[in-house]
Amino acid sequence: MRGRYRWVVAALLFFAGMLNYLDRAALSVVAPIIKHDLHIDDARMGLLFSAFFIGYCVFCFIGGWAADRFGPRKVFMLAAGFWSAFCGATALAGNFATLAIARIAFGVAEGPMGTTTNKSISNWFPRREAGRAVGLTNAGQPLGAAIAAPIVGLVAVRFGWRISFVVIAALGFIWMVFWWRCFRDQPEAHRSVSKEEADWIASDRTAVALDENGGATPKSHNVTYYLLSVPVIGVALAFFAFNYVLYFFLSWLPSYLTDYQHLDVKHMSVVGVLPWLGATLGFVLGGLLSDSLYARSGNVLFARKAVIMLGLGMAAVCVLLVSRVASLAPAVALIAVASLFAFMTPQACWSLLQDIVPRERIGATGGFVHLLANLAGVVSPSATGFIIEYGGAGYAPAFVLAGVLAGVGMLAMWLAVREQSVARLARAAV
Repeated sequence: MRGRYRWVVAALLFFAGMLNYLDRAALSVVAPIIKHDLHIDDARMGLLFSAFFIGYCVFCFIGGWAADRFGPRKVFMLAAGFWSAFCGATALAGNFATLAIARIAFGVAEGPMGTTTNKSISNWFPRREAGRAVGLTNAGQPLGAAIAAPIVGLVAVRFGWRISFVVIAALGFIWMVFWWRCFRDQPEAHRSVSKEEADWIASDRTAVALDENGGATPKSHNVTYYLLSVPVIGVALAFFAFNYVLYFFLSWLPSYLTDYQHLDVKHMSVVGVLPWLGATLGFVLGGLLSDSLYARSGNVLFARKAVIMLGLGMAAVCVLLVSRVASLAPAVALIAVASLFAFMTPQACWSLLQDIVPRERIGATGGFVHLLANLAGVVSPSATGFIIEYGGAGYAPAFVLAGVLAGVGMLAMWLAVREQSVARLARAAV
């Protein structure tokens, strides 16, 4: 097959995810400095981490709806511009209130990223490549969190924490130029995409539902039908469990390394990379494993579901074990392994949505799932902050809670996403 321009699109989405998480992780990296500089305790720091998700959750859904309505090219361009601007504006914050306002606005701007990425992949990749495409593109997210520690931490130590936000905001504006020049909403609209590649992408991108007699089903439903279906809610619960672990690590891992493991900011910036490298590997391996299971079994539901359950189950075990160790090496090793397995799940969740929801509804449905899943971002950082500040037992109870919720997410996937319920949902789509 001639032409592989879709992987250029994958690269653009990879770097978008990297910048998105670099921006998002910056506050947690410099949190030990900001807490001292602006006189903010752990409980209020947790509220600041959660403030990001107040606007983010709502605009996960609005961004997905907008991507369906206006196309991912315009939506991503507008979102990237605003999130870069508000990330840079964080440098102007002088107290808890102004920092909270900047974080809320920043969250609003970043809200469309996940669902718009999924919409772009749905438009640009055939079904047989969806798992690896989601895995490879989203691998940029934990990699962005990984490089945030050395980039943001070392810039903050050398030039001050405010300058670090200005530097990473500038990177976002540079990405916008490449996005607008290189991306189109549909493959056939781009002059660099050959007819052969466009035909390949379209070959199995949309599955036609059949009724009991083998004929095409004429029935169709509005978006609410899919939003409230049991399989979609099951995916959202599994995604919520993953996000709770993600935002626990993203918000509090640097503080855990400095406050509990007694590392300074410079050494934390190096050690803090390791879990996110494991997460990056998990993203890639999860996508490859999911597509491999699909190719071998011919059962796309089994392939996606098995990866999600494996990832959440192993993450639950590792996170629970962290609560039982005190020294640095085993704690970081367990967190890295937990990150590897946990990050096998989100791309399988996104791919599973593409398999059970019709393509014209994937933006809004994905946005709704992302909204529910990212309520974990409101709960996880603030709950962890209050546990640390007032619980009297340090970080151990916070690790236990994260591990238990990962196990609950695994059970939700097993019980809610069944062959029969998914088949009923598929028969409603033409």
